[in-house]
Amino acid sequence: MKFVFQPPSVNALPVAGSDAFFPVRRVYCVGRNYAAHAREMGFDPDREPPFFFCKPGDAQSVVAVPADRSLDIPYPSLTANFHYEIELVVAIGKGGKNITVEQAASHVFGYAVGLDMTRRDLQIKMREQGRPWEIGKAFDFGAPVGVIHLATDTGELLNADIALTVNGETRQQSNLSHLIWSVNETIANLSTLFELQPGDLIFSGTPEGVGPVKPGDSMLGSIDGLTSIQVNVV
Repeated sequence: MKFVFQPPSVNALPVAGSDAFFPVRRVYCVGRNYAAHAREMGFDPDREPPFFFCKPGDAQSVVAVPADRSLDIPYPSLTANFHYEIELVVAIGKGGKNITVEQAASHVFGYAVGLDMTRRDLQIKMREQGRPWEIGKAFDFGAPVGVIHLATDTGELLNADIALTVNGETRQQSNLSHLIWSVNETIANLSTLFELQPGDLIFSGTPEGVGPVKPGDSMLGSIDGLTSIQVNVV
């Protein structure tokens, strides 16, 4: 096949204990999936069904955080309120649509720690105007993701602590059991809207405590049983 210019290479993430990589296809994100975070954003979690937005899956957006060193990301343009959101990232290994909750776990390839970085001021401005969130969520270096651990090694992550520190100070701290919609419920719901495919990533939501970072700040994100990530803003 002849192209008018060289197409981009496949974006991929490292897999724990393997020299093979996980090729990234699409990136889905669940909005306000912890009750305390929904409340801190001014919403009632008891009345909100799950909703989704997307980030680009290319290498400029989803950036791999090596297991043995930190990753530097630039402070993005046109924002004065750059926020962190620590999340469990679910890597899909088997596609499907209209997946049941009972079947959902069999579609999971593995799990990783990720950051849904957000230009909060731009997101809020777009939300208030009834416009899409893309400029607040879908920008370069906006989705750092760590090493993917096989689900066959970790088992289902149902009751693991999740936390984020900034410059050594704890900012977010919760447990995956506090998800409003569990990983399996999220997969089932999402698969009614899109046919999931191998290579898809799902950012499962962030707990309370989101806040701003500035150049010079260092974030450390962790989930029990997974490789932590360190991301520095430059």
